[in-house]
Amino acid sequence: MDIRNKYPEFIFESYKVERNVNGIHASFVYKLGEHTFTPSADIPISSIRNDWIKDDFLNELFFNFGIIEAISYYKLSMAPKFIIKCGELDAKQKEFFKKLFYNGLGELMYRNNILMKYEDFMTIEAPEPAEKKQFYFDDNFSGNLITVGGGKDSIVTLEALKGMRNENYCMQFNRDIYPENRAALDDIHLAGYGLDRVCNFNLSIDKHMLELNDKGFYNGHVPFSGILAFACTIIAYLNNIKYVIVSNEASANEGNIAGTTINHQYSKSYEFEKDFEQYQNEYLCSKIHYFSLLRCLNEFQIVQKFVKFPSYLKVFRSCNAGVRTNSWCSNCAKCLYVYIMLAPFFNTERLVEIFGRDLLDDESLGQIFYGLINPDATKPFECVGTREEINYAIQLTINNYGKEPLPKLLDWYSKNYNYQNDKDITGYFNNEHNIPEPYLKALLEL
Repeated sequence: MDIRNKYPEFIFESYKVERNVNGIHASFVYKLGEHTFTPSADIPISSIRNDWIKDDFLNELFFNFGIIEAISYYKLSMAPKFIIKCGELDAKQKEFFKKLFYNGLGELMYRNNILMKYEDFMTIEAPEPAEKKQFYFDDNFSGNLITVGGGKDSIVTLEALKGMRNENYCMQFNRDIYPENRAALDDIHLAGYGLDRVCNFNLSIDKHMLELNDKGFYNGHVPFSGILAFACTIIAYLNNIKYVIVSNEASANEGNIAGTTINHQYSKSYEFEKDFEQYQNEYLCSKIHYFSLLRCLNEFQIVQKFVKFPSYLKVFRSCNAGVRTNSWCSNCAKCLYVYIMLAPFFNTERLVEIFGRDLLDDESLGQIFYGLINPDATKPFECVGTREEINYAIQLTINNYGKEPLPKLLDWYSKNYNYQNDKDITGYFNNEHNIPEPYLKALLEL
């Protein structure tokens, strides 16, 4: 079935924002042919500390959130036409969202063999505003909203900014919907924050989307960090917070397939960070700023900082397959990658305590291992570091073994893979970042 031709129009029909004693409830209506989707978002009253909320601006924030949230349903057909019936966009806004959709769905298009140029991808139809919308804000924005997902990167951010503890709030996505995903909250508590310093944004999906996935409609990766960025802006506004701080490293800029722009981590890249900050400043709230604290570092440097805090080893999680059981599945690229990056710093016994077994001694992971190390292979579609960092960590680990027998994957590597890298990547510094000076100083001193 040629889904794109059969369903050529995707419609953002309407949205509604309601405030009540329990918090804020927003609902959205999307249409794809005969199919209607009605997802919703909820923010509990405990995550709202602003007592001068302006309804017109709150509606504008949720309108914008509704556009990026639509990507989860738009992807079902990759319709050539995206029609917005419930709000206005100027030409620059349309271009911003088109670029985000195109690059954010690059992996999905590749894996579903949908090959198209940017100019052929989609058109966004929405009324042009007669004049630019103007919103006015007080100057009382301050403090930090730190997104926490449960992995090592946000832990490094939490530890680096401990000196600003009284200014910090932590952002959790879907804590109430998926309470079994305990890693983020465990990290937050271990960093010394109680629930009074936690903000939550709950997003429910329309299960009809899952039914269509089973019927052959397109399915795959969406730019979750892009959705999160808009959600964080809403939370920041509701709490008078100045800085939204994410934990995306320089390594996120590297794509998955040589010679293409396809990047599983596009919405974690500096390109997206820069685009979103500009969009935020021009169309949302110029008092709120979005940046990644770790953008100046590579993944290996982040791991170097993370291992200084071994108390997190029992609670941190990065495995998508194990998120519902708060565990490492120990069979995926993410698990093998994290294992490799930790291996130079911990002995096998300690690593087995975390992951359940020695992943570098598991030949069934050989193909994943090859994809992680070889620049000419397709890099696994996961949030993993660069080949340079991975090979650097492997070579350090092999050196640590000395004359001891190597586990199977390392033994194969030492005999068959001739990766040349004489560069010490621990001295790396990426100048392409938006980190304010006091925050950069706190990170580098960690």
